[in-house]
Amino acid sequence: MLRALLLTLSVAAIAHAELCKPDAQNAFKVRISIKTALGDNAYAWDANEEYLFKAMVAFAMRRYSSKSSTQISNVLLCNVTDRVSFWFVVTDSSKNVTTVPGSEVEAAIRMNRNRINSAFLLSDKTLQFLKITSTLSPPVEPSTPVWLIVFGVVLCLIVAGIVFLIVSGIQKHKKKNKESTERENLEEKVEVTLENGIPCEALDLKPGRVNGVFAADDERFTSL
Repeated sequence: MLRALLLTLSVAAIAHAELCKPDAQNAFKVRISIKTALGDNAYAWDANEEYLFKAMVAFAMRRYSSKSSTQISNVLLCNVTDRVSFWFVVTDSSKNVTTVPGSEVEAAIRMNRNRINSAFLLSDKTLQFLKITSTLSPPVEPSTPVWLIVFGVVLCLIVAGIVFLIVSGIQKHKKKNKESTERENLEEKVEVTLENGIPCEALDLKPGRVNGVFAADDERFTSL
């Protein structure tokens, strides 16, 4: 009985070794950069982390197909390196000697990529599935509604336009008043009259001013 059990286990191990190996059919390579992502807070990759990875892959497969009965034991890891890279396959739970098609594994990983990254505190750049393209992160929705942002921008433009019109009107009014004042001052300083069609300066008729022409005539006719 014991020999039969050991023989069964050895056959299963050999079969699993054949299923999970570099570049095997339906196998995927993973590369993890914990130090790059977390720096001084980096954790060690050990058997517990491997168990968590298997659990997350099994979770992704079960979530991808509601009828899936994938267990943690169906996820096989091999060729694990110290720089944290390895290969993995997912075996068929009904037969356990064949692997799940790579297209299904890829679809499950892509659908649950964010959950897997969060479990290891990593991102698509530091937790790389080399044959699986990265998924786009969901768009970040702003805390303020878009319509409110647009309304605020339009309102600011309207207010700025009103202020501009008021300031420009005040400046034009000041300029007009200044030009009018300068024109009046100029008219007060220079008074030009027309006499016989010839412009001449206005006579200064202040008291005590003597006209030179009449003064000459008076001297001519003054009696001795």
